[in-house]
Amino acid sequence: MAEKYNTREERRKQGQAQKKAPKKGPKKPTNMLKRVFLILVTIGIICLVAGGATLAYFISDAPKLDESLLKDPVTSKILDEEGKLLGEVGTENRDFVNYEDIPELVEDAFLATEDSRFYSHHGVDFLRLGSAVLANVKNGFGSEGASTLTQQVIKRSYLTPDKTIKRKVQEMWLAIQLERKYTKQEILEMYVNKIFFANRANGILTASQTYYGKDLDKLDLNEVAMLVGLPQSPSRYDPYKYPERAKERRDIVLHLMNKHGYISEQEMKKAQNVKITAGLQEVDKNQIDTTAYDAFIDLVIEEVGNMGDYNVFTDGLEIQTTIDKDAQEYVYKMLNSNDIVSYPSEDLQAGVTLLDTQTGEIKAVGGGRNTNVKRGWNYATDAKRSPGSTIKPILDYGPAVEYLNWSTYQPIKDEEYTYFDGTPLKNASGTHYGTVPIREALARSLNIPALKAFQEVGKERARDFAIDLGVPFDKDKEINESASIGGGTDVSTLELAGAYGAFGNGGIYNEPHTVKKIVLRDKTTIKNKTETKPVMKDSTAFIVTDMLKSVMTESYGTGRLANIPGLPVAGKTGSTNFTPAQRAANNIPASGVKDSWMAGYTTNYTVAIWAGYDNNAGKKMEYLGDSSQRIPKYIFKNLMEHMAQSKTTKDFEQPSSVAKVGVIKGSNPVVKANQYTPSDKISYEYYVKGHEPTQVTTEYEKIDTPSVSASYNQESNEIQLSWSHSDGDPQFEVQMSVDGGSKSVLKKSKDTSLTIPNPTPGSKYTFSVVAIVDNQRSDPAGATVQIPSAIEEEPEEEEDIEEPAEDEDLEQDTPTEDEGNEDEDKDKNPDQGNTDNNGNNGNGNGNGNDDATKDDEDVEDEDPGKVDEDKPADTPEPAPAPDPEKDKNKNKDKDKENGN
Repeated sequence: MAEKYNTREERRKQGQAQKKAPKKGPKKPTNMLKRVFLILVTIGIICLVAGGATLAYFISDAPKLDESLLKDPVTSKILDEEGKLLGEVGTENRDFVNYEDIPELVEDAFLATEDSRFYSHHGVDFLRLGSAVLANVKNGFGSEGASTLTQQVIKRSYLTPDKTIKRKVQEMWLAIQLERKYTKQEILEMYVNKIFFANRANGILTASQTYYGKDLDKLDLNEVAMLVGLPQSPSRYDPYKYPERAKERRDIVLHLMNKHGYISEQEMKKAQNVKITAGLQEVDKNQIDTTAYDAFIDLVIEEVGNMGDYNVFTDGLEIQTTIDKDAQEYVYKMLNSNDIVSYPSEDLQAGVTLLDTQTGEIKAVGGGRNTNVKRGWNYATDAKRSPGSTIKPILDYGPAVEYLNWSTYQPIKDEEYTYFDGTPLKNASGTHYGTVPIREALARSLNIPALKAFQEVGKERARDFAIDLGVPFDKDKEINESASIGGGTDVSTLELAGAYGAFGNGGIYNEPHTVKKIVLRDKTTIKNKTETKPVMKDSTAFIVTDMLKSVMTESYGTGRLANIPGLPVAGKTGSTNFTPAQRAANNIPASGVKDSWMAGYTTNYTVAIWAGYDNNAGKKMEYLGDSSQRIPKYIFKNLMEHMAQSKTTKDFEQPSSVAKVGVIKGSNPVVKANQYTPSDKISYEYYVKGHEPTQVTTEYEKIDTPSVSASYNQESNEIQLSWSHSDGDPQFEVQMSVDGGSKSVLKKSKDTSLTIPNPTPGSKYTFSVVAIVDNQRSDPAGATVQIPSAIEEEPEEEEDIEEPAEDEDLEQDTPTEDEGNEDEDKDKNPDQGNTDNNGNNGNGNGNGNDDATKDDEDVEDEDPGKVDEDKPADTPEPAPAPDPEKDKNKNKDKDKENGN
């Protein structure tokens, strides 16, 4: 029905309104969606084309399938620090197993753990891949893998283990190609023979023999699960080193076998309840180690495995190591013969680690004496024992210097003392030394001052300081006070050397390592990323080092036998004891110890040594006697001397953060020496700058300068020197120089005069006299005497007068008055006037230091410090003036001797 309008105008307006109204319907949105769709399609096409091109490029660059690489592993080359071939590691420890000989239980375990749809995919499991992609998007690329057994064969045969898109594409492509060329059974055979199970076991059959001494068909379910769990991370799940991790991984394998229907829940639980160590072969210690490098190579193999999914036995790697061949051979010889160090028993074991102090590079390893166990047991790294007193710089004094700014002269009282719980603590000597500086406390290896230092620092800070140095304390576990003297944790020589190296390296810790880099078969270079970090202030490192130098050099230092004269070296000894029950049960004397340690360093090298016995359960315990306890010291000394021959050793450089201060010996509180303090009362110590003592001693004042006079008596042809002093009863040191030459000490006594006979005519004699009161020296007082030129000769007529013959005969029978007096004077003081330009001690520098008695103290057969107060030092006698009468007498004596 048509609309009706009242008027034409209304109708017209209505029509205009309809024209202005927007058109109805979805025409505009439809156009927009079309445009978006077309854009997305275009982008998709571009992405597909680009992606396809990229995939094509990746695939074109993939290696070709090579049957020899699929089935025959490639040996790896191990190079020394100079890049020269050290040896090759290959397939010598590999037993091959055919598919027909693989038990169904072993195959089921691998399929359940690694690839449950192995028999249904064609090389790539796209369902599993999709799940992994989602996980990688959520958690980051590489967080979850989706490799099938086929892909793992490809990766281990041809490709690097790097998690890149290119490698993954090539891996999938080659896996599909592999599945087209080989059967599933052949691929599974390749896999079980190729994978690495740690401890030099390649392939499942070798692993079965290595760990359980069985063929595959004799393995129990729990044993199969343990072996199958290893390849994911062989070093991490090693049951010998990490049994808890190994059990956790084994139980996961059992769970997966139950999940996929290969075993029942009852079988799973029964196997999970078996101890992880059940059935494991005991370590074989009967094989003789005939290769000097084996202990080091063992570390290389393990370290390469920790760097990534690399296998030195199959991957054809080129491994550049840090080994010093000469040092390694020397260590091996030292441990495996009695040519350098004498050993009391073949059963006594030792471990040695030699590091580069500056880099942490392991230069040599002593893995044991006359032993090479099947799984590569290494006494330098695997044998962990209580470190004894070698822990004191790490846990006690190092933290005290770091956090409390202690100096080398920090006083500490050695007295009767107990742990916090009331347990008494004693020193090894059983005596106490009263208040001593920590330098002496550390050098003597006193236990009570060490505990007090530990308590002052606090357990947590001390523990964290040690952890930063690589000592394996548990950060989440409280340590006992006994840790301050070596209890609380066990360490290897490798860990101890790493910690000590940080002190020698100015407070920078370098993780010990054997590998510099590895080169893969495709020439990709992988550098070893080791940990390097500052762990203490350089002032701490230097102050602890200087105290450890006293351990080696002071008469009371426990490391004197390991010291190398002329070599700046710091070190510490340590030992551990048996319990009273162990001593009683095994008849061990009080002097016998369980372990003996020596650790120390120069600016070039760091060495840690342990010696002891295995003392297996059920056997009588053996102990180290007095002489055996010294073996680590002898090893240390010989090795450091050997290494010093090829490389100059610099002393430890004092950092700007440290001040050297002369302090009064025995002062408490510590006071500084003044310029008048006797040298024997001063000890020069090191302080953290800003924490030096401020009080200066007032005990010593300046000694008055003596009064000196000197004159020449021409008639007697001698210099007469005398002096005096106003203070008490001093001793005097007299020095002389002739014509400006070097000074020599004439005399050191309480005398106040000295006569110099027959001075050289025309020479100038200069004298210096110093007064010494209680070893405090005055300023020198001087005097100078000019000797006249030679006396003119007598007139010719007097020289021509000859004595009557009868007078000559008379003189032959009776000495002249002058000759008699001369002999009498010589008897009274036979050495008077003899001066030595080198002085009593060879010093002759006239610097005012009391060096005259030093060499006296070094003379073993004389009374230390004894000085002959009655005669001057032996110095060359000045040339006498001409004496015609004396010459005549000499001629007469000659005639008499000749019978004339």
